[in-house]
Amino acid sequence: MKAVVMAGGEGTRLRPMTSSMPKPLLPVANRPIMEHVLRLLKRHGLSETVVTVQFLASLVKNYFGDGEELGMELTYANEEKPLGTAGSVKNAEEALKDDAFLVISGDALTDFDLTELINFHKEKGALVTVCLTRVPNPLEFGITIVDEEGKVERFLEKPTWGQVFSDTVNTGIYVMEPEVFDYVEADVPVDWSGDVFPQLMKEGKPIYGYIAEGYWEDVGTHESYVKAQADVLEGKVEVELDGFEISPGVWVAEGAEVHPDAVLRGPLYIGDYAKVEANAEIREHTVVGSNVVVKSGAFLHRAVVHDNVYIGQHSNLRGCVVGKNTDIMRAARIEDGAVIGDECLVGEESIIQGNVRVYPFKTIEAGAFVNTSVIWESRGQAHLFGARGVTGILNVEITPELAVRLAGAYATTLKKGSTVTTARDHSRGARALKRAVISALQASAIDVRDLENVPLPVARQQTARGSAGGIMIRTTPGVPDSVDIMFFDGQGADLSQGGQRKLDRVFARQEYRRAFPGEIGDLHFPASVFDSYTGSLLRNVDTTGIAESGLKVVVDASNGSAGLVLPSLLGKLGVDSLTINPGLDESRPTETADTRRAGLVRLGEIVASARAAFGVRFDPVGERLSLVDEKGRIVEDDRALLVMLDLVAAERRSGRVALPVTTTRIAEQVAAYHGTQVEWTTTSPDDLTRVGGEESTIFGGDGRGGFIIPEFSSVFDGAAAFVRLIGLVARTQLTLSQIDARIPRAHVLKRDLATPWAVKGLVMRRVVEEAGDRFVDTTDGVRVVETDGRWVMVLPDPAEAVTHLWAEGPDDASAEALLDEWAAVVDSAGR
Repeated sequence: MKAVVMAGGEGTRLRPMTSSMPKPLLPVANRPIMEHVLRLLKRHGLSETVVTVQFLASLVKNYFGDGEELGMELTYANEEKPLGTAGSVKNAEEALKDDAFLVISGDALTDFDLTELINFHKEKGALVTVCLTRVPNPLEFGITIVDEEGKVERFLEKPTWGQVFSDTVNTGIYVMEPEVFDYVEADVPVDWSGDVFPQLMKEGKPIYGYIAEGYWEDVGTHESYVKAQADVLEGKVEVELDGFEISPGVWVAEGAEVHPDAVLRGPLYIGDYAKVEANAEIREHTVVGSNVVVKSGAFLHRAVVHDNVYIGQHSNLRGCVVGKNTDIMRAARIEDGAVIGDECLVGEESIIQGNVRVYPFKTIEAGAFVNTSVIWESRGQAHLFGARGVTGILNVEITPELAVRLAGAYATTLKKGSTVTTARDHSRGARALKRAVISALQASAIDVRDLENVPLPVARQQTARGSAGGIMIRTTPGVPDSVDIMFFDGQGADLSQGGQRKLDRVFARQEYRRAFPGEIGDLHFPASVFDSYTGSLLRNVDTTGIAESGLKVVVDASNGSAGLVLPSLLGKLGVDSLTINPGLDESRPTETADTRRAGLVRLGEIVASARAAFGVRFDPVGERLSLVDEKGRIVEDDRALLVMLDLVAAERRSGRVALPVTTTRIAEQVAAYHGTQVEWTTTSPDDLTRVGGEESTIFGGDGRGGFIIPEFSSVFDGAAAFVRLIGLVARTQLTLSQIDARIPRAHVLKRDLATPWAVKGLVMRRVVEEAGDRFVDTTDGVRVVETDGRWVMVLPDPAEAVTHLWAEGPDDASAEALLDEWAAVVDSAGR
């Protein structure tokens, strides 16, 4: 006997899940509903099957093919227009006209004994046998009454409660003889229950009802869809599950990676090649699809998550459905009954209320509170750029496809035939993305100078040598699974706000320029890049006295790209040096705060034992520098800034130094003592770069290891700062500890407070109101200065739902008290 699987319905009640996916392909326990149906047919010997398709038919055909993988023989009958339940089967008449056949829905989950149903049909000599079952709520189904022999006496489609006369309903599973086609008109919409069966009963034809025992769920609503998942996990329905039951009710598929410290409370299912991190909690009735990433601290309960979804740290999903290829960012919350369509982005700390529907390809802004469905509007991101370019999680937010579109947009902002310099750090992710970027640039009539793996300052310097701009791809500092795509202007500086907005507009409109075949850009690989860089550096930065000083230094390249430039640089300096960790390590393209600290402790031990003048540690891309004094003690970054400031100001005796407003006011004392003055800037590196490039500026720094040496470059450059420091120490004949000891101690404390995006503006208004008559500086955020000189600064983070606070006082206790006072102001406004 053949079977017919009806798989043509649109499933409108299940939107947005069925907006881009036919209902039969909706996964239940990580397999399409229709696959469960086909496996049931095969178990009962019905391996030759006709599938009727109409809505998104190609997706069904592409998924199941000819059925070979299931050990079945599948053919397809395609409807050009909806023909109803009977009309769609009539459309497959040619394949079914020779023998009795079974009709079953491709979107109902069941484990009925189809063999018994077929035997009943044959025993009764029926023209049609209707498979029936008993349900507690028959309102959504067709009610059927049968006599003692099983013969159907009455049908009623989708009754009201006033019309309910039975709990025995039609499941849409039938066994039929081919003569039934005589009662179905071709190419017009016809239904079995509404049109054909009443006519057969009127003529006295043998229609029987078989009341089946077992499980049946018509997956027609979001509630029934979630219920079906739970029933499978509870074992209420007999279906095949891929994977292994590692503990009672906890199913884990092949290739899934579950950290031992993850909390699993079954019954639940984790799909193949999913990754569940430590301290994530997955609770009962949750289904996690294939290739899903569940980050640390995430909580899932009765959640159905389709394939290729990213679930960020501390996000909370309860009783919801999340479509495939969707990204749920950090601390987002999705409530019971909500449905998120395919390929959406749910921003960090956003809240999606229960029963909200978010249709495919939508973006929910970070911090948004969504209590109505998002259907037409796109809710696009407000800003593409973060603090340092375009930042996001590799292969989640930053994909090769995004890199191509970004590079195409950037190229479109430049003239045809312009040159762009590209570079990367030593990570595999950056290497892969840079190749995508180069292809997009060339396809947009841009010539490319590819530096491959170089320190960030080298990339900036090379960009400034004749390129219209540059692109550097690196691992986000301190975040190993994230990358930054950094865009430079023709001077090698970060793209200005205006340039960012221009790129943003082109990207948003997708108005990418494409080259004609003869205009495809060239690709060049410049030679002697490091020699050119070090030669220029040593010509511009004062190195007098170094060779004669006999200084010995220890240099830690931290297994990053800074190590590529050090051999040439140290050799030309003529300084006695010991280099550690010079080799590149692809597995560590960045370092956490703990790793950096441990590296500095080790550097200090080597400096002390080697009796060196000091030690320096570069960050992995050679942009920033950390110091250790001659005694092996770590010079904290904020103190290192004051040490460098003291040395530069003492030597130059005039000019300006560029410092962010969060720097201790002791910097003003140090600068003034040596006849220089401070130019306060915002905390943005762009602003420091702007002031650093002005003629009268002699030095700049951010107190986090970033130093600007204006005679060579207006951007942060670790190697330039290193060369400048060696020259200064050599000429002063003072040790770092001696310089540090003559500078007063600073007491600047910092605190971060979580602040929902929706109240950030309110928080800042409340701070200004609370300041009253006190001096207020709005260079960046709001800095409130007390009459005794103490100050506090409140600054909303541009990329995260956080407010930063700094406070300075005569001692730590005073600064802490000031932080407590203003943290209470921020907290009260954020409630």
